Amino acid sequence: MRKLLSLLFWSAPLLIPTQRLFGDEITVALTSKAFQYVPLVIAQERGYMQEEGIDLKLAFMQNAPGLQALTANQVQFSGSGSSALVAISKGGAPLKTILAINDQVLQWVMVRPNITSLKDLKGKKVATTGVASIAAFMLRNILVKYGMDSKDVVLIDPGPVNRVPSLLSGAVDAAIVSPEERYATLDQGMKDLMFIGKEVKNSWGTFATSDRFIKEQPKLMAGFARAVLKGLRVVRQDRAGTIASVSKFSELDKTLATRMYDDLIGTFTKGGYVDEETQRNDLAIVKLVAEVNEIVPPQRAYDFSFVRQAEQQLNKQGWKP
Repeated sequence: MRKLLSLLFWSAPLLIPTQRLFGDEITVALTSKAFQYVPLVIAQERGYMQEEGIDLKLAFMQNAPGLQALTANQVQFSGSGSSALVAISKGGAPLKTILAINDQVLQWVMVRPNITSLKDLKGKKVATTGVASIAAFMLRNILVKYGMDSKDVVLIDPGPVNRVPSLLSGAVDAAIVSPEERYATLDQGMKDLMFIGKEVKNSWGTFATSDRFIKEQPKLMAGFARAVLKGLRVVRQDRAGTIASVSKFSELDKTLATRMYDDLIGTFTKGGYVDEETQRNDLAIVKLVAEVNEIVPPQRAYDFSFVRQAEQQLNKQGWKP
């Protein structure tokens, strides 16, 4: 389990070089080797990026430095689209979310064996990714949805690598966890109380870029969207190939990668974007996180035009993996 958890968090930037190829060097900042990033990895492995004249590199860094690098054009894309929405809402950051890999939030509420219902969490401690994180606000809204008060649980932030240990030790009664962490806790006897993705209608696995890149590099923007969309289609259609890519990228054993694929394949979008209702739901949550008075309009925060165009092109060509 320690090995699994160590893969999920990176405190300093790390570049993974790719084979030097012809074309423009494009760097994508990711926060971890998470499952939802596998379409990007497949687009790299299968040569879809090279076909678009893109020499892809991956950089691992936390949300804030990743978005700073994106704004400064030190990286061209970020896998922290939700954090970009917060930056847009809070400070008018010149960014856009341009791809959505999942239309369900890949977060779970895992609990100790004695917890049997959401109401059992009243007065109990819940470990989160941050008391002001998007998932924490989603949980508060879910509590209200089921007739509880948003303050009925005590949300704490034990630090990213301590959520699962805190749950296993009994220091907390529940924890909001990622797919990889979910399996680690299940295998240690914890219970799956709630899949947040089934309780809310929000996006996950979103990518952002800068307004500057969209304006100055529309050809590369279109090529990146097309390559990732091809990777997304592979994920949806090639089970064995995707499991192999997940296992290699995330350094997970094949059994775990298979469990993840079979459980989560239904969360992947067909076209790399989400509908306007989902966008508005995202921005409503972001308003709470950013502590602002107004919800940003979707057209200020999203630009799915490139991936929609890519979808039309691939459909017209009859493209299949």
